[in-house]
Amino acid sequence: MTESLSAPQARRIHLAAQSLARRRPGRAVREADMRAYLARQGVLQLDSVNVLARAHYLPLFSRMGPYDRAAFDRHLWESGENFEHWGHEASVMPRDLLPALHPRMVRPSTWQARTLDRLERERPGLLAQVRAAVAASGPVTAADVEHLSPRDRSAGSWWDASHVKVALEYLFITGEVAASRVRDFRRTYDEPRRAWGVAGASEADWGLETHAAEQALFDRALAATGVGTPADIADHFRLGVAPRADGHARGASVGAAGWAASAVERGLATWARVEGWTEPALLATGAADPGRVTASALLSPFDPVCWYRPRLLRLFGVDYRIEIYTPAPKRVYGYYSLLFLLGDRFEARVDLKALRREGALSAEATWREPGRPAGVRTRDDATVARALAAELALMAGWLGLSEVRVAPRGDLAAALERAVAEDAEA
Repeated sequence: MTESLSAPQARRIHLAAQSLARRRPGRAVREADMRAYLARQGVLQLDSVNVLARAHYLPLFSRMGPYDRAAFDRHLWESGENFEHWGHEASVMPRDLLPALHPRMVRPSTWQARTLDRLERERPGLLAQVRAAVAASGPVTAADVEHLSPRDRSAGSWWDASHVKVALEYLFITGEVAASRVRDFRRTYDEPRRAWGVAGASEADWGLETHAAEQALFDRALAATGVGTPADIADHFRLGVAPRADGHARGASVGAAGWAASAVERGLATWARVEGWTEPALLATGAADPGRVTASALLSPFDPVCWYRPRLLRLFGVDYRIEIYTPAPKRVYGYYSLLFLLGDRFEARVDLKALRREGALSAEATWREPGRPAGVRTRDDATVARALAAELALMAGWLGLSEVRVAPRGDLAAALERAVAEDAEA
């Protein structure tokens, strides 16, 4: 059976699956909420950029509002319920997905072969020494075991990473050590039996076979996505994409059609035709159209809704790029530009920076979103600015900042500055 969906229905179904269809609950966020979010999404992307807040903090705030970040850290890193590995880029995931990640740990790659060759050539025996040190003393940071091979920049072209750090990262990627975080976001490394309760990946029988693992990840992504093309859904866990050591990825999904067909055959989804889409879509069983979207939220570049740019453009008409790595004179919207969701469409972009010493949340640039779905009415600037000002005030309080400042850059900046001033006077 093939469903027929309008474009607005598809948007609403996707936002509902992403917990972005309804206003935030008017109560304190509990650990159970944190657990439920991670269980539903299956993956929370990590990134070191901290100009506003760490990337993994923002999706929960977008959906639930202010919460205790220290409590979230304890849940992520100290509860024993989660693990870190390569989910959607570097990510933290619920422990029940560990067997599905095993094939990624043991899958050979050019980076692994090249790294192993260079380590053995430049620091013979170091890999075994580092692994033994982790087993004996873990959890440890790279600094704790740096003495095994003191930094020597003339010994090899490893950029800023020491040989010990490279060895630890190799062991992490290959599942021979388990990674976690301490509260300053430094990665720690431990023996898998202590951290996961199972042996390292190379000597393990706890992993799923590759096809079963990929299907399990696709099924989880389907529920988190609600509706999407097979490629949309596969991107949630970067299925069929080869990771690189620089934190990026290459390649495209290679098995999405088969995973999609299996999901339909097992009753997890039905095929759907979506208005304006050239490819068939999957509609997750149980995914519902809420009829109306009442949420407003700022979404970071590392939010699941923003991950897959073709879907973002097809669903919302938004052409979005991260400009962190773009030279400043060539940036259009700003270094760390977040999308502002108001109802079922994006109405603005705002480049945000936490000025922690000054106690201010700074909107470095504020723009009306130029892209929008066909046939959608345009809200006026004042309405968008008032809603955005309220969202910024909420975020500032959550980050412990006492004021919102608006720089005069962007075509919505003047309206936002007025709205922020009105809020301050109220």
